[in-house]
Amino acid sequence: MCLAIPGKILSIGADHKASVDFGGITRCVQLDLVPAAARGDYVIVHAGYAIEKLSKDQAMETLEIIKEAFGA
Repeated sequence: MCLAIPGKILSIGADHKASVDFGGITRCVQLDLVPAAARGDYVIVHAGYAIEKLSKDQAMETLEIIKEAFGA
């Protein structure tokens, strides 16, 4: 099973690389597939790539579903 997890963009650097917060864990993510993403936006991330931009409400709802499903 593969999951795409929402995270919040903290900063964007060179080569469309962003620092993204996943509930206190920060990872480097490629933004090539969502070039309109900006600092403060929420994105769905899979395998190190942001694949879609989300509203804050959508991100929070998705995180709640994941939390319920996996007890995290």
